[in-house]
Amino acid sequence: MDNLSSRNYSEVTEFILLGFRTAPKLQILLFFVFLVIYMAIVVGNVSMVLVISMDSKLQTPMYFFLKNLSCLDLCYSTVIAPKMLVNFLSSEKKIAYNECLAQFFFFALFATTEAFLLSVMAFDRFSAICSPLLYHVNMSHKVCVQLVTGSYICGTINSVIHTSFTLTLRFCGEPRLDHFFCDVPALIGISCSDTFVNEIELFILASLIIISTTTVIVVSYGYILSTVLKIPSAHGRRKTFSTCGSHIAVVSMFYGTIFFMYAQPGALSAPEQSKIVAVFYTLITPMLNPLTYSLRNRDVKDAVKRIVCRKEFSQ
Repeated sequence: MDNLSSRNYSEVTEFILLGFRTAPKLQILLFFVFLVIYMAIVVGNVSMVLVISMDSKLQTPMYFFLKNLSCLDLCYSTVIAPKMLVNFLSSEKKIAYNECLAQFFFFALFATTEAFLLSVMAFDRFSAICSPLLYHVNMSHKVCVQLVTGSYICGTINSVIHTSFTLTLRFCGEPRLDHFFCDVPALIGISCSDTFVNEIELFILASLIIISTTTVIVVSYGYILSTVLKIPSAHGRRKTFSTCGSHIAVVSMFYGTIFFMYAQPGALSAPEQSKIVAVFYTLITPMLNPLTYSLRNRDVKDAVKRIVCRKEFSQ
């Protein structure tokens, strides 16, 4: 029996991504819907990176982090979307074993890095509002680079650990992955080996990341709220706290879906529901983030106007 399992395991060189189980005509419709979403992600996030890079008034820690956030959104959605779009038009919907592991590795890296970056952005707002006199000392360019680098290091460590544990899984026969991309819960769900250790590892690591990053965010906003409430005028309180509105919206969207997927024991038992939630954090959130920051942020809108005016003047 062990020899048979080993033989079947060695023969697994690809997975079948079942994706969304709909009629063929609806697959075409979904292709165009997700194509538009992905194009919006690319245009929105590339535009944010270019606007922040081109405008001298946006060369601050807050926009340095926002530029990195846009890069991460673009990267981890690009890891998922192209293969997803190809499978909508394909009858086979296959993905090679190595390609599957690579897809998960880079998705886990970028998504985890974003979780840490969002906590860094909360700390940045805390420093700006609660310690304005020391802000440029506490959040110097060197410190900002170190914080972003640290976020990537944490993301890499998490991704390496998850991928290493995934390599221990055995798959028999023709593995059909009930998802639109290679994600750990879906891979655990179709494994023919004992997955208890993998499930515990997934739950513990996801919980540690969510707890540590959300603690930084909650504590930061606790101090921010305390400071804002001490401002005598209502206009001053509203103006000061308005700089945090976009970040709060992004954090709510990102952590809400991530918690549902990875930090609860029942996350593996509802594949169709998990796919819908996964669409939100892999595609919808990266699409909405640039809109959230641009529509709610006067500095970004003013920067766009200055860039457009410079181009018109140069012509």
